[in-house]
Amino acid sequence: MKITYYGQSCFLFEIGENRVLFDPFISPNELASSINVDDIKADYILLSHGHQDHVHDAEQIAKNNNSTIVANFEIVTWYGNKGIEKLHPMNTGGKVTLPFGTVKMVNAIHSSSLPDGSYGGSAAGFVVETEDKTFYFAGDTALTYDMKLIPEQFDVDFAVLPIGDNFTMDIHDAMLAADFVQVDKVIGMHYDTFPYIQIDHEEVQEVAKMADKELILMEIGQTINL
Repeated sequence: MKITYYGQSCFLFEIGENRVLFDPFISPNELASSINVDDIKADYILLSHGHQDHVHDAEQIAKNNNSTIVANFEIVTWYGNKGIEKLHPMNTGGKVTLPFGTVKMVNAIHSSSLPDGSYGGSAAGFVVETEDKTFYFAGDTALTYDMKLIPEQFDVDFAVLPIGDNFTMDIHDAMLAADFVQVDKVIGMHYDTFPYIQIDHEEVQEVAKMADKELILMEIGQTINL
């Protein structure tokens, strides 16, 4: 599986023939100025919640690619009113089988509103189970014991966790989350974009090392294989 990072919490997963994009916030992000949103190809766009720093470019990318947006009912309804036709509504605890695998929407502890201030439903994360690997995309969340339920249902290979603190978990809580989910490999997200969430890269790597975890901090535009 190929993974490309576009900054903040935006990742593109290439799963077989399918391109699955999470939480696209690219064009307003100065750190991602080298990325042209119109060059991004996505078959599916998964949105964890409605905040602008997770959905800003979803409409443009979906219309460019005729992508299917997968999100909670409130977010999907909002995009339907914007003319997006390919939509799949979900809610916490539900799952759906898509061409690239099974997606289960799991709990996240965070607020959610849409860019125009309207109600964004409940924030969520996703567990994605494919033929190749299973991963947990936490979205914006605090540390929660609900994460301990995930390995009771899934054998997770790696987790994508927020580490920027202030609005979400910090690195210490993220390492506990990795223990809860029973993974040793973590891809960090939701850091450095704004002053509130800037991190010391050496410090967080040291914390991960002490927790006996592999922490992957990707460069914007970088692609890795997992």
